[in-house]
Amino acid sequence: MSRNNILEIKKSIIKYGAKLGEKNMSPATSGNISVRVENNILITASGTCLADLSEDEIVLMDKHANVIEGSRKPSSEKNLHIAIYEMRPDINAIVHCHSPYASAFAVCQIPLSKPIISENVFYFGEIPVAPYALPGSDKLVENTAKYFAKHDAVLLANHGIIIGAKDLKNAYYLMETAETFAQIYLNSMLLGGAKELCKEDIEEIYELKKAMLK
Repeated sequence: MSRNNILEIKKSIIKYGAKLGEKNMSPATSGNISVRVENNILITASGTCLADLSEDEIVLMDKHANVIEGSRKPSSEKNLHIAIYEMRPDINAIVHCHSPYASAFAVCQIPLSKPIISENVFYFGEIPVAPYALPGSDKLVENTAKYFAKHDAVLLANHGIIIGAKDLKNAYYLMETAETFAQIYLNSMLLGGAKELCKEDIEEIYELKKAMLK
């Protein structure tokens, strides 16, 4: 991949990092973003603020986490990103953040699984909770990566949320969708609980999704 292409991807990471900051989904130095670049990965550096990134805070590394380009250390959760990319060839971008509403469900270890709104059924089906592990640890990789065999989004117990998609724009959109759903879910609980979609409604949504993916 050319130098110009790498610079364009870095600019995209900066753009969507800023959007996460604008939406209060990535406070201070929490969270990380990565994009698959052929056989390598561009990833935000450790200790960076996604809302205020610069190009030198995005590191190019190989699939073994060896730095190819950049003077900073890659995110401490780099191995989780690598594991997800290895498991899912269709995923080309990953966003992890500590957004308030999704993280509230993560710390309560409550999956976002109730079929109460069509968008969440369509895009996620459900968002499970991976068991807690120390952020950046091998145990976090072990506990979390396996969920991506069947899911595109996973809550990290007592931590946050991580989402993979075909590109960075879609990863960001899915993060917005998940955070909005978590807010709706919480508000519905405060109002006495939402009425779930029936089995027939859910099947119709899945059929619509199949038709749109053809």
